[in-house]
Amino acid sequence: MGYNVQDDATSLAKQVASGAVSPNELLDAALARVSALNPSLNAVVLIQEETARAAIKAGLPDGPFKGVPFLIKDLGAEAIDFPTHSGSHLLRDTRYSYDSAIYQRMRATGVVTFGRTTSPEGGIGPVTEAAVYGGPTRNPWDLSRTSGGSSGGSGAAVAAGIVPMAHGSDGGGSVRIPASSCGLFGFKATRARFPDGPMSGEGWGGMAIDGFLTRSVRDNATMMDACVGPDAGAPYVAPAMETTYAEAITRPPRRLRVAICDTTFTGAQIDSACQNAVHETAKLLEGLGHHVTPACPRADHEGMMHAWTTIVACGTALWIQSVTTAKGRDLRQGDIQGVARGALAYAEGISGAAYLAAVNKIHAYGREMAAAFHDYDIILSATLAEPPALVGRFTHERDDYANYRVGPGGVFEYSPFCATFNASGQPAASMPLHWTEDGLPIGLHLAAAYGEDATLIALCAELEQAAPWAHQRPSMLSEYLA
Repeated sequence: MGYNVQDDATSLAKQVASGAVSPNELLDAALARVSALNPSLNAVVLIQEETARAAIKAGLPDGPFKGVPFLIKDLGAEAIDFPTHSGSHLLRDTRYSYDSAIYQRMRATGVVTFGRTTSPEGGIGPVTEAAVYGGPTRNPWDLSRTSGGSSGGSGAAVAAGIVPMAHGSDGGGSVRIPASSCGLFGFKATRARFPDGPMSGEGWGGMAIDGFLTRSVRDNATMMDACVGPDAGAPYVAPAMETTYAEAITRPPRRLRVAICDTTFTGAQIDSACQNAVHETAKLLEGLGHHVTPACPRADHEGMMHAWTTIVACGTALWIQSVTTAKGRDLRQGDIQGVARGALAYAEGISGAAYLAAVNKIHAYGREMAAAFHDYDIILSATLAEPPALVGRFTHERDDYANYRVGPGGVFEYSPFCATFNASGQPAASMPLHWTEDGLPIGLHLAAAYGEDATLIALCAELEQAAPWAHQRPSMLSEYLA
């Protein structure tokens, strides 16, 4: 079908450069896989084939991924040529008059962008079940399971072999949760490593950042290098890296002090399969010569999640009110789903002082997490507290927003690790190092101190070499390729 599903974007770009395959042939293959697999997955939307063909005909930028098919998340990454729903009926068929800085940098790598990938409304939630797309996005490893959120469409598209990598974003785990759910590599860089402009100066009080879902560490490293750096007028910037991401993965890191946490950070038990995966990864790290110690970071994790919930509710209210004001009308029935309605109602009870108190709480938490790295270089945990959830468990139709996030059985119990590092701004990654006995992926989560992206990705590359995963693929894909 044009290329081997195990080929990563770097490999495909080399094949294009050698003349073994053309960008149009790769696009043909990607579109054929959309036709065959997307009806089951509901991951790829707003396809712009003519735009992609025109870009190829005009001459692609001579970047590291020249000719490789690519998809951008249907949230953010504003681009003139790519309309968006942003996961919401309220924003359906929105067109932009400008290209965002992050899109410009992705395009300069030479990728052939041909559409968008599904996201939940407003990016809220660990699943992708937005009504505007006509149904939930499903996991290629098990169609009864979620592909994660909020970059769930990107996770499903890459895991299914439609594209070798895709754009995502991460404000509370939205790259790492789909990476864990779909058996992929996802990396959340240090706060402000990539540009947010010109639409905004920051997302969710600085907790949100763009990122990528990939099959290989090297693809992620190369794409992040292409996107590094602030845009003009950025309110703050990440500390400079001593080396590039791509250079960092060419050599192993020094032997690191690794804290292993096989519970949640608050000490609650996690699923036994996830706990076993943590233990096996600890053994792997020890075998590589790293210094492993059982320990969980001490900080006010529950207080952080309540502050996160406040900030995200206010962010949700902002975009809803901005859109209705621009449209010159009030909200109508069916404009938004339950979780967004609940967040809007919740935000109405938050004063300006309470919002700033939540921001201050997040900042205080960042200092607590900085202290947690005084004695350790890396913190290892599971990415999620259990394997990928069944579709419908975290439906977007419920409107009890706060309970959805931090109540019993809510998102915080399911995903107790990821948002920590959005709040602290520290780099973190999910690695597909384990699968359950019934074939579901389990991500392992590694985090490093603020600004230590190079150390973290070097460790990720070392683990990829020690425990490769490129041979793993969903059964639905095996059936398609048979």
